[in-house]
Amino acid sequence: MTGNGVERTSRAAATRQLIIEAAERLFAERGVTAVSNRQVSEAAGQGNNTAVGYHFGGKADLVRAIVRHRYERVEHLREEMLEQVRGSREVRDWVSCLVLPMTRHLAASGSPTWFARFAAQAATEPAFAAMITEEALNSPVLNEVRAGLDACLPELPRSVRQQRAEMARTLMVHTVADRERALADGTEPSAESWDEAAHGLIDALTGMWTAPVTPLH
Repeated sequence: MTGNGVERTSRAAATRQLIIEAAERLFAERGVTAVSNRQVSEAAGQGNNTAVGYHFGGKADLVRAIVRHRYERVEHLREEMLEQVRGSREVRDWVSCLVLPMTRHLAASGSPTWFARFAAQAATEPAFAAMITEEALNSPVLNEVRAGLDACLPELPRSVRQQRAEMARTLMVHTVADRERALADGTEPSAESWDEAAHGLIDALTGMWTAPVTPLH
């Protein structure tokens, strides 16, 4: 590749990053469907209002790019945790592997952050929620964590397992988003630190996963 080609590639990568960051913030604050590609382009400082379409195609591709941008960092932290708990028979160890990578990433990113609120907004839109789930299911690390959790709960009926997985996902997404929102708004969050918030969430989820199942017959 020539020098000019390298420069163009570098500029394109920088522009894509600016768009990802602007879109994450706008989607977090206003909702994914409420924000147009034109608004994202303007917020990213792009004079060309078709910049989103040029670099990403459509909004769905932009949402996927935001998710992959963040998941790459979160999954690296999860992989490190997995090395420590692999083979454990403790539910709490596996729940920690689900919660701590995200909260540690947010803590390390400073304030304000937008990804937790972005994820909560996207979760309200079926198409985008399905996309985020698809990306998660493509992660070998996350799938190993889920399998480790399942192995700790062999007696839990399949229907109950699915129900509690949905409840756990909702609780994680919105609890983390609520704290991120409080920090951004300057209001007092329920937990003093991301670490305290994470361990409170881990306690709650561990209790939920290990709760007895009420017989219906």
